Amino acid sequence: MHRRAGSPAVRQGKCRGCSRAVLRQFVDGLTVAADPAGISRDEETEVRKDPNRLTWCLIDNGHGPPRLRWVHSWHPPDCPHPHVACHQCPPAEPTTLF
Repeated sequence: MHRRAGSPAVRQGKCRGCSRAVLRQFVDGLTVAADPAGISRDEETEVRKDPNRLTWCLIDNGHGPPRLRWVHSWHPPDCPHPHVACHQCPPAEPTTLF
């Protein structure tokens, strides 16, 4: 019998583009890089207005390693876990030529 592997644990790392700290996890064919700082419900609403950014529930229930679960259209309003957003590199500093 073939057993489906569970989601790997969240790993801490650095963004390859801007070197900021990120949380990484492979979730259903998608490599997620999320900012480690939690966001409020209002911030989550703003982040989700961008169709290219997802929000994640950082689940750490003490029964295994922490893992990310996608927050989609329905999520319990009283969720006890912190929520994080997909990482987005800050705008690059302008360079001067002289």
